[in-house]
Amino acid sequence: MDATTSPTDQSVSGTLWDTVIVGGGAAGLSAGVVLARARFATLVVDGGAPRNGPAGHMHGYLTRDGMAPGEFLATGRDELIRYGGRHVRASVVDAWRASDGTFGLRLGDGRALRARSVLVAAGMTDELPDIPGLAERWASTVHHCPHCHGYEVRGRSIAVIGSAMGAVSRHLAALMRRYSPSVVFCVNGVEVDPAERRRLTAYGVRLVDADVTRVVTNTDTESADAVTVELGDGEAVACAAVFVAPRPVPHDAILTALGAARDPVSGLVAVDAAGATDVPGVWAAGNVVNPRAQVITAAGAGSTAAIGMTGWLLDRDLSAADSLDAGGAG
Repeated sequence: MDATTSPTDQSVSGTLWDTVIVGGGAAGLSAGVVLARARFATLVVDGGAPRNGPAGHMHGYLTRDGMAPGEFLATGRDELIRYGGRHVRASVVDAWRASDGTFGLRLGDGRALRARSVLVAAGMTDELPDIPGLAERWASTVHHCPHCHGYEVRGRSIAVIGSAMGAVSRHLAALMRRYSPSVVFCVNGVEVDPAERRRLTAYGVRLVDADVTRVVTNTDTESADAVTVELGDGEAVACAAVFVAPRPVPHDAILTALGAARDPVSGLVAVDAAGATDVPGVWAAGNVVNPRAQVITAAGAGSTAAIGMTGWLLDRDLSAADSLDAGGAG
């Protein structure tokens, strides 16, 4: 235990941290708790803009279903600090590997951090189609994940808007039919071949081919449909909720700055089953390497990565202790 770093002051830049975790969402905080409980000096650097921040509730997390994302993260931060971890609200703007094998990270305010290992759990951004009115209603009446928000609009009218993520858009249109008998797929330029069109139609999905021009609030206060999707041919589709497949944009600049390789097929930074990249000492977890991960999935990935990091750090502590002992004996 003597080889483990122990921060002695309040300056996050004056410590060689056992690990710095970039990102304070479900993945980062779960990893931080595991590492702090293992008595490693752990710092979580959190930019404060979680992917699900705009949502009022989160779903699919056993025992936490319906919890507000902000409350979930606040509870996680409290747990991290309870076990001796540190949390700082800042952004990481650069990272490098030092000549001694440790890692350097620069914060947006100019401070520099040093760490023996790094976990990037910085998440991603959902890039929406450039349709007026869509972004303004994001996470209120416009959603992307049926597993997170489909149940809440079950039995009501739903519109699915096609996006650059064509295959996901087609799948989303079909899946939403599980939740409602009234689903309109606003194709919006997505390619749908005749066989797919027949399958969707047979399943009860209505397809409309005109481009979407905007999404507006329904002014009919007596209607149960909260929004209207306006189409280029003049049709207006009133619905209770809109679902769309955004383009995922992972926040992986720190990983690439450290030299982590990408998967040639997915284009995402590649990690193994434990979340390790091909750069020794660098891990990644959550949406930054798995855009489909829900909160519970990201938390599990963070925990898995942290356990792998614990073993990696421990192995280096053992080697350092052995070298020191051998040097003393000589």
